[in-house]
Amino acid sequence: MTRGLIHHIELYVSNVERSTRFWGWLLESLGYEQYQQWTQGCSWKLENTYIVFVQVEERFLQIPYHRSRVGMNHLAFHAESRAHVDELTKALQEKGVSILYKERHPFAGGPHHYAVYFEGPDRIKVELVAPGEEVSCFQ
Repeated sequence: MTRGLIHHIELYVSNVERSTRFWGWLLESLGYEQYQQWTQGCSWKLENTYIVFVQVEERFLQIPYHRSRVGMNHLAFHAESRAHVDELTKALQEKGVSILYKERHPFAGGPHHYAVYFEGPDRIKVELVAPGEEVSCFQ
């Protein structure tokens, strides 16, 4: 049954090519497959859910995104295991992606929340959580 599950998420990005490289690698490592691609955007799909990235119009580029303003704070994904979180953390570091809350990693969400937090190209926070961990909403 799909009732109540998220159908899709659409994110406007400052540079769709840069976002495609970053998010494509990440989403494919989580089992998503590229779903659609057009001049101003692209999407990846996993089962019945897809995530869309669209190039923002030039006139809106001067208004920067910030997760502490009204709107979306972050996207959180399930990891396969703690080892999967560790593997992705290493891969992110190799790609030059900064790990957030590094001094508390991998328990930045609390003592029973094994996860990695990082930001995408437009500073959208992303979280990858190991299974069986408590839900964390305060970060």
